[in-house]
Amino acid sequence: MRALIVGAGSVGGYFGGRLAAAGRDVSFLVRPRRAKELADGLVISSLGEDTVIPVKLLVAGKAGGEFALVLLAVKAYQLEGAIEDIAPYVSERSAILPVLNGMRHMDILRARFGTGRVLGGVARIATSLDERGRVLDQANFHDLSYGEWSGEASGRIRTIDEFMRGAGFDARLSTDIEREMWEKWAMLASLGAITCAMDGDIGQVARTAGGIDFVRALLAEVMTTIAAVWRPLSDSFKSRTLALLTDRASSLTSSMYRDLKAGQRIESDQIIGDLVSRAAAHGVATPLLSAVLVRLKVYEQKQVAPAP
Repeated sequence: MRALIVGAGSVGGYFGGRLAAAGRDVSFLVRPRRAKELADGLVISSLGEDTVIPVKLLVAGKAGGEFALVLLAVKAYQLEGAIEDIAPYVSERSAILPVLNGMRHMDILRARFGTGRVLGGVARIATSLDERGRVLDQANFHDLSYGEWSGEASGRIRTIDEFMRGAGFDARLSTDIEREMWEKWAMLASLGAITCAMDGDIGQVARTAGGIDFVRALLAEVMTTIAAVWRPLSDSFKSRTLALLTDRASSLTSSMYRDLKAGQRIESDQIIGDLVSRAAAHGVATPLLSAVLVRLKVYEQKQVAPAP
């Protein structure tokens, strides 16, 4: 199997780098600047130790043939550009495995490449890129789940599962990937909304008077929305999520909050905005999520505002 890794950043760089180190046939689709950074190898820094992995690079637009698997690991706001980049390398036999946040990307990818080519995927990992382009491993979980939308254990998904296993991360074939994607979105939206709105970590919010009441109300909006637009998430998931988001000792923050604090671009439309839009279409009131979205949009206006 030939695999194309699209997004040689912290997520795609980690999983693709581990696959390359395990001897899998992977190529990274990159822009010229990133190609220069990776010319001497992709570096994964974990537990204070750097691992340099030689990788095959394919500069977008150059001939590269077809790939059986396209692992799409870009930021959600980069999707449109990524679609044009990968189109020349996708054939009728290709499977596209996106690990983007939210659910909007599934509709966009299916419309462009056809429903049958698009798998479901969930990545759970805490990594970032430093100023030298190294992938910094910041936690002890490195999970990648994937599956057919139907839950079928098809021949192609079993082949992909064999390709992924034993490469230095926790790879798992899921027979209910749609549910896993909705659960991840519920967690991301709740965690992102809480930390961005309150400008603090989960513990700081929980220790503040009224903080836990705010978390309960916001989480209720998220869960009610998903129940209306898809189906109710399980009570056990709700309980686990509430416990995580009300832990007074937690220093947990969201990647969107960290991006916001660093002055970087954020996935406001994909994580919060799309949820608010779907809620409105189904008559679900989301006053807290809508207020958070306004806060994020104000931030984005400041990002693009011309310097005085």
